[in-house]
Amino acid sequence: REQAETFYRLAGSRASTREFGPEPIAPDVVDRILRAACRAPSAHNRQPWRFVVVGQGASREAMVASLQSRLEQDLSADGVQGEALAERLAARKTRLAAPALLVVVCLCMEDMDSYPDERRKSAERTMAEQSVALAGGQILLAAHAEGLGACWLCAPLFAPQDIVQALGLP
Repeated sequence: REQAETFYRLAGSRASTREFGPEPIAPDVVDRILRAACRAPSAHNRQPWRFVVVGQGASREAMVASLQSRLEQDLSADGVQGEALAERLAARKTRLAAPALLVVVCLCMEDMDSYPDERRKSAERTMAEQSVALAGGQILLAAHAEGLGACWLCAPLFAPQDIVQALGLP
């Protein structure tokens, strides 16, 4: 019962943080967080996730610039302009550029089953996406357990090829 209460306190007190300090995070802490993520349940136990830890530097700057450009294009196409556009771009840039590190959670279908029909292909991808989301949730809980702030950002979903290119991913 004590373990359950500890968990419910931890899960109930976790909240997204949108302001971060530049303090470095010790490599052993990052390792513990990612090991916790790898303990998430996954479809067929295939663990279809890959984690890219992005510190400060040229790769981060390229990623942020690419995402900013994409967001500006999308918002402009939606009719957002002037001060409203500038505010949204500034907020996004701060969320991506300020933290000591980012963890990009990636979906990898390499080890998942392959089917000839669209129905099962689609189901397999959905299972993999759910698995990756569970791993992301574990990251958020583990970071909170370590006393760190964290926030789930979906910006890469709107520009996956930009992320791949900026970070030199396969």
